[in-house]
Amino acid sequence: MNPSKVKRSTVKILTDLPNIGKSFANDLRLLGICEPKQLIGICPYELYKRLCEKTGAKQDPCVLDVFISITRFMNGEEPLPWWKFTEERKRTLRKSQSN
Repeated sequence: MNPSKVKRSTVKILTDLPNIGKSFANDLRLLGICEPKQLIGICPYELYKRLCEKTGAKQDPCVLDVFISITRFMNGEEPLPWWKFTEERKRTLRKSQSN
């Protein structure tokens, strides 16, 4: 759903989440996530890693941005477009590669 249309009080199914359409909802179900509340406390980087493993293919890095957006939202932050997390993802991955 478009983040500007998301209302926290009405989030009941996966496609109610910001940036989630049918395809991403299917990816989440593949990971065993069937309800938005299951994302509370989940690490988006771990979700991305599991999806890559489950599909046998490296997913586009923007998928990770979407995972960051929805886990942050479910942990109380505002709904934001997925691209607002791109720079954070790049910094985090650069930092982890330098360690």
